[in-house]
Amino acid sequence: MRDQPKAADLLEWYDRHARKMPWRVGPAERQSGIMPDPYRIWMSEIMLQQTTVAAVKDYFLRFTERWPTVTDLANARDEDVMGEWAGLGYYARARNLLKCARVVAHELDGVFPDTETGLRDLPGIGPYTAAAVASIAFDRKATVVDGNVERVMARIYDHHTPLPAAKPALTEFADALTPDQRPGDYAQAVMDLGATICTPKNPACGICPWRSACRARIQGTASELPKKTPKKPKPIRLGTVYIARRVDGAYLLERRPDQGLLGGMLGWPGSDWAETAVPDHQLPIRAEWKELPTEARHTFTHFHLRLTVKTALVPMDRKPKQGDFIELADFRPSDLPTVFRKAFYLTKDL
Repeated sequence: MRDQPKAADLLEWYDRHARKMPWRVGPAERQSGIMPDPYRIWMSEIMLQQTTVAAVKDYFLRFTERWPTVTDLANARDEDVMGEWAGLGYYARARNLLKCARVVAHELDGVFPDTETGLRDLPGIGPYTAAAVASIAFDRKATVVDGNVERVMARIYDHHTPLPAAKPALTEFADALTPDQRPGDYAQAVMDLGATICTPKNPACGICPWRSACRARIQGTASELPKKTPKKPKPIRLGTVYIARRVDGAYLLERRPDQGLLGGMLGWPGSDWAETAVPDHQLPIRAEWKELPTEARHTFTHFHLRLTVKTALVPMDRKPKQGDFIELADFRPSDLPTVFRKAFYLTKDL
């Protein structure tokens, strides 16, 4: 009879090897009755969407220091939150973060729902995030499946259907293994297993708590899994940004519309981004524009972007047609999305 993976074996491993994270309440603390703050768990899960733990930690600490409660965040100015989020990417998350905080603070008396169903009713919370918050913050039995969990399940069951078609089956496997006892710790344990032992390359099968039950290890196929459907090559889009500096040092910037890519973020005026070069449209201010010899390049989820950067020095009395001047003392490059910071740093040697 082939061994079956047991939640108890994974939890025993997790009790010894749980990763330490600023939002996490460790297994010993949980077993002593200390429960996580739902606000911190929710914020971490929103930040971790399509983003690594290493990239999120500093942002999480800054956010929770500046806005320690959901009410504090709900009362924050949009531009302050978007500025703190700059560089983390996927900016719709920041807009949804504010929307959700305001619903919880102003309509739910600052209390997060403790069920998947209740959490799904909040802005910006989908099936994965609802399951993660319900499980980790409230110890509800919920099936939490991220990329790490998909990889673990594909290997444990030697499942060769490529992703994304394999998602329903892998979710069923994960659901069958989720225990009634300590589901919050279990959810974090299986994610930790994928992040530290059952890694994409060179998995450490010899020290895995589920090694005796892993069908892919037995079959010698672990390194092949999970299989993925090949992605189409990303298209390249082109655009232009205009970096105007006034003689007193102020920079011409604009707040992007709330809807669309980089919505609500501070940025340089510029053209649309298209697969063919867009001729100079209505320039943001009358000036003698100079084109830099180097492009600003950035990759988004669905396309590569190449930006032509044009700069100008303008007199004090010149009025912009687009955007507003921000005094040098109030300008922080860190408030800009990464793509616009890249463009800015190309001008530093001018």
